Amino acid sequence: MVERRTVLQVSGVLAVGGVLAACGGGAGSEPSGAAAGVASDAAGSSGEGAAIASVGDVPVGGGVVNDEVAIVVTQPSDGSIKAFTAVCPHQGCLVSEVVDNEIICPCHDSRFSAVDGAVLQGPATEGLAAASVVVQGDSIVLA
Repeated sequence: MVERRTVLQVSGVLAVGGVLAACGGGAGSEPSGAAAGVASDAAGSSGEGAAIASVGDVPVGGGVVNDEVAIVVTQPSDGSIKAFTAVCPHQGCLVSEVVDNEIICPCHDSRFSAVDGAVLQGPATEGLAAASVVVQGDSIVLA
């Protein structure tokens, strides 16, 4: 279980960055149809922040969970990188894996879309909030 302080810190970072969204959001800067909040070097990102994942480690149709920052990064289709909070809104558990474009919470088997974070199966009634990331070469960095 994630400590409440960690959840609040991640939520604060997301809110300050203006990326806290219910289930998706605005258009990204990447010409390849990336998710809301995903930008590329060409879009003029500042490059600040530590890498949370490598593009090469995020399989198409799958994803990786970075439990240090409580973010799940997905690649629903080739070249489309998305990121969401990894904290399940049902009871605060961290999601554990992404299989067949579904983000899975191991606590009560809630499932979320790897495309937009929307609830696919409860008991969760709210989706995962989008997180803003920047793709820099093969690194995925929190924006």
